[in-house]
Amino acid sequence: MTRIAALFIPLFPLAARLRSEPELKQQMVAVCEGNGGGARLAAVSRSARQLGVRSGMTLAQARGIAPDLIARGRDPSCESSAHEALLEVAGGLSPRVEDAGNDLVFADVAGMDHIFPGADGEAEMAHRALQTAAALDLPVRAGIAGCKLAARIAAHRPASPSIVPQGAEVSFLAPLPFHALGLEPRLRHTLRRWGLVTIGDLARLPAAEVARRLGADGEAAHRAARGEDPSPLVPHHPPPAPSEGFELEWPVLTLEPLLLTIGELVERLMERLRYQGLACLRLEIDLGLEPEGHDRRVIRLPAPTTEVKALVGILGLELDTRRPDAPVVAIRCIAHPDRPRRAQLTLFGPPEISPARLATTIASATARIGPDRVGSPGLADSHLPEHVVLSDFEPPPPPKERRSSREGRGLLAVRVLRPPVPLEVITELRREAENKNLTVEARGRRRPPRRSASNLQRPAPDSSEPDTCCLSPTTDCPRPVSLRSETGARLHIQGLVRVAAGPWRCEEGWWSDHPADRDYWDIELSDGRLYRMYRDRDDGMWYADGVYD
Repeated sequence: MTRIAALFIPLFPLAARLRSEPELKQQMVAVCEGNGGGARLAAVSRSARQLGVRSGMTLAQARGIAPDLIARGRDPSCESSAHEALLEVAGGLSPRVEDAGNDLVFADVAGMDHIFPGADGEAEMAHRALQTAAALDLPVRAGIAGCKLAARIAAHRPASPSIVPQGAEVSFLAPLPFHALGLEPRLRHTLRRWGLVTIGDLARLPAAEVARRLGADGEAAHRAARGEDPSPLVPHHPPPAPSEGFELEWPVLTLEPLLLTIGELVERLMERLRYQGLACLRLEIDLGLEPEGHDRRVIRLPAPTTEVKALVGILGLELDTRRPDAPVVAIRCIAHPDRPRRAQLTLFGPPEISPARLATTIASATARIGPDRVGSPGLADSHLPEHVVLSDFEPPPPPKERRSSREGRGLLAVRVLRPPVPLEVITELRREAENKNLTVEARGRRRPPRRSASNLQRPAPDSSEPDTCCLSPTTDCPRPVSLRSETGARLHIQGLVRVAAGPWRCEEGWWSDHPADRDYWDIELSDGRLYRMYRDRDDGMWYADGVYD
């Protein structure tokens, strides 16, 4: 048994345009093809048809009948988006779908009626498809029959859905004029000369005689009139990334109206993804700039989401950070879908973080402070403590049972300073050298040279009193005695060293252009604060790179 469902959108150019501009649904609207005085109406709204405006008229003729007529040109982006949505609605009926044009789609629904409850499962299935299409702003009509011709004609009927019972295709087609078969003009003229009027007249003719006189075209028309469909259903492969597009009537210069239009596109796009049980993992926005430019932005999300408000906010931050170079005349949003992540609820443990809300929060933070500053820090293959790597933030699942808190063990955490704070340090060797200079001054009664207490300008090394550390790791380096940060530093550090532990030698990258050779100390100042500091062996400067909390 073959059962074919046809989904049809009447006045498709107008329906696609009203889907993108819903505020025009109560107005007299016409969609035109062509430019200037040669523009002709392709589709006209019902209120305009009631005044006598018809498709095929020029725009000037239509305006003479209805001066308030609103004219819009055909929008390929709108029509492509509406056609994709129609295919998705048909995909909800059956996995076997055929694309028969912008306004028509076929689906093989044989046996699918058992999924829907009720005595008439096909009618329930068609009503579900119409409800889904209405949620996507598509004015769809549905028809179900045993062949594609009968299903298409049933879908064109105003009373929708229209169901042709199994085996009743011939009687359904018989009273219809034979031009409903979509025959060529030459073949239609021949049938009129034979005195045929309806499809039933053609179906009653002998098949062999029709094939002998009219050839292959006549044989195909005769089989269609008898409800036979020799052509198989051609499967349609949906695109990997659905899209929504819109051409603006006027170029947009400011960000607010641009975000308003983008929000409408994203909302329709997320509604389509929700219908398929998917979510957006990566969102692309392609802006058509005046006169022929393009500006593409890509928003990568850490987890799939369908939160329209969050996505529009992230796009707003992206566009506000780097505004388009020219007025925007067209917008197209492309969503790369993925399966949404589900959080498993526990009976006794704490609730798990919602993956969608977590993805939205991380994406907002990424848009605000940059992708290189958001993530989960990890250890890098390096001996230097400031070297870390960022990976995607994926918190571990909560324990299945609520655990009692453990007693603290007095552990310290270091708060790393980025960048490190330069210090002015006095060491033990430095203090001994200054005391020796004072002794010489007292004996010779001469004034000692003025020297800075900072080693930011390192004095020339003296062979008798070296102020440098030996390269041997077993030799002690000069112990810091007092230190203070520079004036105006972002962290004020000053005091006498009460306890100093170290040094620990750290050397890395001696083969590179920027090697690191340091001596690290852990110190406690007289005010009780704990710091981690190091001395750079190359230039002798001291830095504080961490605070123990």
